[in-house]
Amino acid sequence: MQISFESLETPALTKAHLADLLFEQIGLNKRESKDMVDAFFDLMVDSLIAGDDVKISGFGNFQIRTKSARPGRNPRTGELIPIDARRVATFHASNKLKALIQGDAVDDEGFETVVR
Repeated sequence: MQISFESLETPALTKAHLADLLFEQIGLNKRESKDMVDAFFDLMVDSLIAGDDVKISGFGNFQIRTKSARPGRNPRTGELIPIDARRVATFHASNKLKALIQGDAVDDEGFETVVR
């Protein structure tokens, strides 16, 4: 099934837009569409908080990375400021997504066919 994104009014794809697309193109009612989108992102967030990676085939991987404490610098004053250790979410695009963004052809198995 091919989903069309032509109905997007802004350049950003939002959760509300995703719910509208499910409503318009799949036929779910608006409440089900919103609940499905919310449940999907809640599941992703809960998995990341628990320390699990989120891997979406053909799209990419979301991971939590722990950054250690380090010295920083205030760019205005040059003063040294300690930056606390923290956990950050990272995203790494799949090779298939990277190829599609570059305009390269990708077959069904995700292998790139460079057309120049």
